[in-house]
Amino acid sequence: MHPMVKPALRRGWRDLNTVQFGMAPAHAMVLGPMDTATGSLLTLFDGTRGLPLLRDEGRRMGLPDGHVDGLVERLAQAGLLDDATGGGPAADALRKKPAVLDRLRPDVASLSLVAPEPGDAMRRLAARRSLRVQVRGAGRVGVVLAAALAGAGVGQVDVHDGGCVEPWDVAPGGLPVESIGERRDEAARRAVRRAAPNRPPRRGSARQAPEAEDPGLSLVIITPRDGLAVHAPDPSAAEPLIDSGTPHLYAGVVEGTGVVGPLVLPGDTACAGCLDLGRTDRDPTWPRLLAQWRSAQSRHVPACDLALSTAVAGLAAGHALAFLDGELPSSAGARWEVSVPGFDWHSTPVWDHPACRCGAAEKAKGEQTSDDEGPHETMAGQQPHAARLSGTWRAHV
Repeated sequence: MHPMVKPALRRGWRDLNTVQFGMAPAHAMVLGPMDTATGSLLTLFDGTRGLPLLRDEGRRMGLPDGHVDGLVERLAQAGLLDDATGGGPAADALRKKPAVLDRLRPDVASLSLVAPEPGDAMRRLAARRSLRVQVRGAGRVGVVLAAALAGAGVGQVDVHDGGCVEPWDVAPGGLPVESIGERRDEAARRAVRRAAPNRPPRRGSARQAPEAEDPGLSLVIITPRDGLAVHAPDPSAAEPLIDSGTPHLYAGVVEGTGVVGPLVLPGDTACAGCLDLGRTDRDPTWPRLLAQWRSAQSRHVPACDLALSTAVAGLAAGHALAFLDGELPSSAGARWEVSVPGFDWHSTPVWDHPACRCGAAEKAKGEQTSDDEGPHETMAGQQPHAARLSGTWRAHV
């Protein structure tokens, strides 16, 4: 082990005996009491020394035997310690690619803030390289999102879409102006390869239909260029994903509103069918409106504010990465929405519906009746799944 105080957190002395690690409240921590000699020893916890050498340094500084090991244990318990050589074989393989790792150093530093165990940040980052994500939609949201995932170290990010690139598909970080007129999926895949720290080999021209579900997919992200398809996703289009147990996330822009979510974990969290049935319960005219919107053929370029689409792509990428890293983002069982011009994000729960074939409501009912200390009931007995998942999907991914 080569102990290292997590470099993402800046240090400052609050007084002669108390050290603050980190500036922002979300991850900052105060540690004390700490004497001056121990504070000097901390500067040597930079990942370049193993424990034997640190013990020698401690003795040279006049610190008692066992002091270094006690400090290591104290830092580890506080979640402030990393291991510059930890993370397992996959992390070791990544360290042998210095050019790739240099591109990803900001990401591993950020992961260290949420990965408490020493070496866990590198383990999570290395694990991303084995994951496969499919993005369905190559517009202003989809390609920027796909490029962000590839740039963050996800090993295989594929983009599916039809047609050719239009001038209004172009976006910074997404499709370049040079791609206008080319096939959308091919242009999007080139953008993904350019963003990847180690560019994956170019795939062949054979195209897999999105409906042919691949059990090896870690996540599917649905980013339709048609705003209606994200505002009111078609439940039948997601049936293959539900049947194959493939996690999927919705993200896009409708008119002047950006949408991220729900993240659907089939059989556990509410799906597009639950969303549609719930809307019909609350508003009997919803099916009539939806039929009109779907049957109308608009000849106008859909509204998609560039700053809004970029914000949606960024938030969706963050939620996707959190899920891929083994966490449960707040889009599980909820939709995040933001509208121009205020850009004020807010979330709305998506409740599992007892009439939906996805089975989430039935499972929730079973969990409720089998747990005397179950969560407080709302909405006539339904629960937002984000509050009750046990970690099954983290193991799945």
